[in-house]
Parts: sequence; structure tokens; C-alpha cells
Amino acid sequence: MTANILVVEDEPAIQELLAFNITQCGYRATEAFDADGAWTHINHALPDLILLDWMLPGSSGVELARRLRADQRTRNIPIIMLTARTDERDKIQGLESGADDYITKPFSPRELMARIRAVLRRRAPQMSDETVAAGGLELSPAMHRINANGVLIDLGPTEFRLLHFFMTHPERVYSRSQLLDQVWGDHVFVEERTVDVHIRRLRQALEPTNFDSLIQTVRGSGYRFSCN
Repeated sequence: MTANILVVEDEPAIQELLAFNITQCGYRATEAFDADGAWTHINHALPDLILLDWMLPGSSGVELARRLRADQRTRNIPIIMLTARTDERDKIQGLESGADDYITKPFSPRELMARIRAVLRRRAPQMSDETVAAGGLELSPAMHRINANGVLIDLGPTEFRLLHFFMTHPERVYSRSQLLDQVWGDHVFVEERTVDVHIRRLRQALEPTNFDSLIQTVRGSGYRFSCN
């Protein structure tokens, strides 16, 4: 899955540079110049990560971060704060507002992309291109390949995203609505039973290698990926 990164920066030159580096690294970039513009994008579709400038016209980046963390729909979006402020108290304020990381200007594009990858790996591992392995299954997002003890498994794009999410979030039970939000996106309006259809297809693809049992149904709650 390709991460969608929202860049909230009021300086056009900096915004353009950030968006360029993001796309060069294989991510998608959307852009906003202020908090209102950011909310317009967020209401359309949740980003996978937000690069948020501290000094914005109108509502500041700190205020926007606090608002994001107070909203049930947006509280888990990873945030990296960008600022020219170098005082330790400012850094603490930024982190306490809900930011996952804090980068002071000027910064190198290599450092920024390393920070983005680290935050995604920690907060949204299903957006990482790193290979994941669990219970004899090995999934490579970059190569779009699944190896089951030496046997290659062919999956459709939705089943691949679903398995990737499960493998990066093992043992936890997810409801149908949670899976729709995480795998399909909260802006996609489909029936919850759609999840059951794709779970069935995923199990059928894994059945010849006996890995279908890793996808467990939890009656009344949803589904879980478990190697135990």
C-alpha cells in the first residue's frame, strides 16, 4: 500500500519541496496551506501521515494537532511537526500536543524521509514496504509477493492489502467496520458484509497451503490473525 501524506505548510516553496521528495520516495502527497485546507482534505479521506508546520495562518499547527487528537476519527493519524523553533520547551509543547515526531528547520530531505519511514513503521506498519513474516508466511509489499513455506500465493489487490494489515497487526480482533476503515479507507462507503466476501477469498487462496486457519473468526466481534 502506498501511504498518502498530507503536507500542511504555508510557504509555497517549502511545500513544493516537501511534496517532491515525498513522491520521489514512492508516497502520495496532498497539500494544504492552512488548518481549514487540511480539514477539507481530511474530511474527504484520512491521510496516513501528516507533515504539519507549526506556524500556520489562522489556527496554528499545535492547535490543529490538538484538534486532530481530540477527534475519534483522526486521533490515530501519525503527525510530524515541522518548525523553526529550536527551544526545548517548544519541542515539548509540540510533542505534548500530539505530534509523533518533531523536526526543526532547516532539515535535509534524507533526514525527513527517514523520520517519515520510522513513524510509519511504528504507527502504520501496513503502509511500510518492509517485508513482514508470520507463522511461515512471508509478504513483500514492494514485490507484491506472498511466500507460504516456499509456495507462492496469488492474491487480488484487496486480499493482499487485507492480509498485509492482518500480518502487521496480529492477535488483535478487528470488527468489519474497523477493517473497512483500515483496508478500504474511511471515505469508501461499502457494506460491512463486503469484508466477509474478501475474507472468504483470502482463506480460499491460503487453503492449499493450510494457512487459512491463521485468519480466525471471533464470533460477535470480527476477525483476528493469529499464529497461536
